[in-house]
Amino acid sequence: MGRIHLFELEDQPWFPAVIRDAGTAYLQFMAGRAGQSAALAPKIAEILRRNGETRIVDLCSGGSGPISDVVDILAANGEEVSATLTDLYPNLDAFERAERESQGRVQAIKTPTDATKVGAELSGLRTISNALHHFRPDQARRILQAAVDAREPIAVFEMVGRAPVQILGILLVFIPVMLTLPFLRPFRWSWVPLTFLIPIIPLFVTWDGFVSCLRVYSEEELRALIEGIEGHEEYDWEIGEVPVRGMPIGIASMVGSPRAS
Repeated sequence: MGRIHLFELEDQPWFPAVIRDAGTAYLQFMAGRAGQSAALAPKIAEILRRNGETRIVDLCSGGSGPISDVVDILAANGEEVSATLTDLYPNLDAFERAERESQGRVQAIKTPTDATKVGAELSGLRTISNALHHFRPDQARRILQAAVDAREPIAVFEMVGRAPVQILGILLVFIPVMLTLPFLRPFRWSWVPLTFLIPIIPLFVTWDGFVSCLRVYSEEELRALIEGIEGHEEYDWEIGEVPVRGMPIGIASMVGSPRAS
């Protein structure tokens, strides 16, 4: 089955921020509890070392993760790395919390940032976690092209996919969203009636999660994106999977690193 680009509620400009922020907070919570942040930390550290970088520019950061957690994990291992969080619809409460708790390692851009138009002032390893599927091929190609034009490394990670087990798992998140609501941070009391009185938030997370699975790029589709990038041959591209402890399917990854001149 090929990629299907149905609509996600989260992408719509009119979608209420209070509901969108609940969804990104849930994804942030689950990324940590499922071991995804811990799995990504050594991979990202290796990419940073390979490219001589100590700064991460995270695109489409959502609820601040998993990159804010990755930075904490690397710091605990003695690797000082900084990160800048960006998003077209920034979750301001989550961004501010990440800044407060990071001891200065995480900064956030509070104004909307278009991932297809990253400014030259944002230098460092560009990361996109669980978000490339939001973009149609021409938009995704522009994101990759911008990194190549700026001679910056880029790493893309997707934690969902089109495998039947992944789709089934997403369709069953309705109850987990309700159970984890009290643990989402920064917590908002307005989420309670939108979860337990009228279950708008669980329905939103389930629908967008299902559509995300259908939207994810396969390895062949990622290679087609790369082939359409001007100057792609000046980069080393690696497409694979980052294993997650205790999980049957890992995190899909694509990494592009500029070759030495």
